[in-house]
Amino acid sequence: MTGSRSGSTSTSSSRPDGNSGAPFRFRAKKRFGQHFLSDVNILTKIVEAAGIVPEDCALEVGPGRGALTTILAERARRVVAVEVDRDLVGGLRERFAGTPNIAVVERDVLTAAPSELLHAGGASSPYVVVANLPYNIAAPTLRLFLEGDERPRRLVVMVQLEVAEAICARPPKMGLLSVATQVYGETRLVMKVAPGAFNPPPKVQSAVVRIDVADEPRVDVPLEAFFRIVRAGFGNPRKMLRNSLSFGMHVKQEVVDQVMAAAEVDANLRPHVLTLDDWAAVTRAWLSKERL
Repeated sequence: MTGSRSGSTSTSSSRPDGNSGAPFRFRAKKRFGQHFLSDVNILTKIVEAAGIVPEDCALEVGPGRGALTTILAERARRVVAVEVDRDLVGGLRERFAGTPNIAVVERDVLTAAPSELLHAGGASSPYVVVANLPYNIAAPTLRLFLEGDERPRRLVVMVQLEVAEAICARPPKMGLLSVATQVYGETRLVMKVAPGAFNPPPKVQSAVVRIDVADEPRVDVPLEAFFRIVRAGFGNPRKMLRNSLSFGMHVKQEVVDQVMAAAEVDANLRPHVLTLDDWAAVTRAWLSKERL
């Protein structure tokens, strides 16, 4: 997928900018899945989609060679660039040595809480996440920030197109990832990005997704119970809810029928067609049966 374990995003060239140094040469590493974004127009659209205002900090996951970092630094009060590749970290620190509002943090993004990453870069809320994520860590990275101890105002992430479509899906095409993301905020697909925009080109299409994070989860039920039921419902997505919930929640189908009737949700439906409100209703009905 696009990016490295921390998402390395970069261009092969950069606009002239007063403080940042010139881009440095670096060969992409397969073990980190690195594909450097090489289209300045797309980089600019990503920053515009992030909607950064002067009081925002920007937390960039995977700065690569620093082209997107440069543009972010023109708009945000501080940029924290989190990179896992030690070789890239050295080049980034040298490039941005004269740019006081950029901090390069060497870290695997999945090993730290959002507050730790911000603190390491001398930043604080409000902040916006900008990332170019390998598809194999897209879901856990989103979960890190959406469920973390200090949530961003917004995330703008580059992911594999199929992942982007799953994040933004609406009924009747919802999936576990779309429910798990949309319970925390509004999602929309910003744009698709062809493989030729990267160097080297990945084997898949990519897309940019924007997630506007809500102040509170968008369901008024305990999230632990909510996600337990949702995971059970999608445990076998081709089956009717009567069957998948019975198996996933370890109860008889008669119990599921009672719960679904109380929730006013058809037990013969498949999970893809349920809305967030439907899942919340099922959760409330299940909790009222004291079956969790």
